[in-house]
Amino acid sequence: MSKEMQELQKQWHSVVESIHSNSNVVAFMNSRVGLYLDDHPFIALSLLMFVAVSAIPVAFFLIFIVTTAIMACIGVIVMEGVVISIGGIALLCVLCGLGALSLGVSGVLSVCYIILSTLVNYWYASRGEIRKQEANGSFSQKNPSVTDLSANKGKNE
Repeated sequence: MSKEMQELQKQWHSVVESIHSNSNVVAFMNSRVGLYLDDHPFIALSLLMFVAVSAIPVAFFLIFIVTTAIMACIGVIVMEGVVISIGGIALLCVLCGLGALSLGVSGVLSVCYIILSTLVNYWYASRGEIRKQEANGSFSQKNPSVTDLSANKGKNE
């Protein structure tokens, strides 16, 4: 045997000895499963090959799971951003519509207030004129005209 082969055999023997001296390996080999596999080396080899060969598909599956989870998180963040943006735009449109509606309602209410206050002032002014004319005894007309009231207001001022 060549010198390199002997060196390689010594290294392999030291690795096997370190595995056999490990307390976890000793505990497993003393268990019922370890004793069964020690008595049936073909089943032990088959189990070892199954674990070794199935490690690659399991690793790919786990990588797929992690990648899918990361993509789902990124997708949720992107989708949430899109939904929030659409909601913000919709809220902006609703608020602009409400602002325009508020201005319109305020304008209508202001016009109604001005009209009502003018009518109330006219009504009180005409009642005051009628009372003055009744007090003076010169109530010759039943309904004073608007021009008469405006002329009377001009005289009073």
